Amino acid sequence: MDKRQGSRQKLSVQEYADGVQSGDRAMLARAITLVESTKREHQQLAREVLQLVTGKAKNVLRLGITGVPGVGKSTTIDQLGMNLVDQGHKVAVLAVDPTSKRTGGSILGDKTRMNRLAQCPDAFIRPSPTSGTLGGVTRKTRETMALVEAAGFDIIIVETVGVGQSEVAVADMVDFFLVLLLAGGGDDLQGIKKGIIEIADMIAINKADGDNVLRAERAAQDYRAALNILTPSNAQWRPPVVTISGISNLGLDKLWSLICEHGKILKASGAFEERRQRQAVTWMRDMLEDQLMAAVRENPKVAERLPEVEKEVREGRLLPSLAVDQIMKLTGLR
Repeated sequence: MDKRQGSRQKLSVQEYADGVQSGDRAMLARAITLVESTKREHQQLAREVLQLVTGKAKNVLRLGITGVPGVGKSTTIDQLGMNLVDQGHKVAVLAVDPTSKRTGGSILGDKTRMNRLAQCPDAFIRPSPTSGTLGGVTRKTRETMALVEAAGFDIIIVETVGVGQSEVAVADMVDFFLVLLLAGGGDDLQGIKKGIIEIADMIAINKADGDNVLRAERAAQDYRAALNILTPSNAQWRPPVVTISGISNLGLDKLWSLICEHGKILKASGAFEERRQRQAVTWMRDMLEDQLMAAVRENPKVAERLPEVEKEVREGRLLPSLAVDQIMKLTGLR
């Protein structure tokens, strides 16, 4: 056992890259674990692996899905994913939960909620732990996306919990951003935050079945009216509002056809490629910020002085802006 564990530590960058690109699920899982590691040597190895595999996958769709807890995201993703697998696609689901600081997410929980996809050989489900930070969302989720794309999955679904700022981070790394909402609940316009609506490529009112069909359609009409007063993020695409039922598999075919239509329109105009290029630059900037912060924290002069600086800031004896100046001078960057 010890010998095998030792050999596992000695995989080369090329062995990781070859294993991922061959579709080896065990190697894919190990590469993702490498990406998630906080050890400097692991992060360096992960970057080298990503350099070999990133950008080679073609015709991949990145779909972000958000919604408040209880809206039916997991049920909808499970059914939509199975529909897509039946059409010949390979689907990967990354569940982002920036609030899970202690556990980083639960593989068991994600797979229990998406039971059919979890058992499907053409699907892959993985939580994307974020260490409780938006920086974690941007770095780990983007890198995990690159790995599953390299492994042959052509539809990547990124699920967020629907609370806080994680939606904005995820919307900036996908091709299409879908917001799931519910009718009823005392306020048909619940959750219609301007920031989220402005970045949505489509709104879907879920659980539109049984006695809830009319309420769902009324809610859809309210959202359409709300969207009409906002300027769309892309002049060629006005976000539609549809009604669906994930549990009953109603409206998901129309939802998917609209997502495909969106892709065709943006690709024809060049906006799709521009969006991807913009996301790549944003990824670079986020990575730069991460590494700069890591370098500051690991600087021995900063490590020695930082506790006292923080104490002075807490006690009001030092302005935060001046504290930052002191720290930056210690690093030699200013």
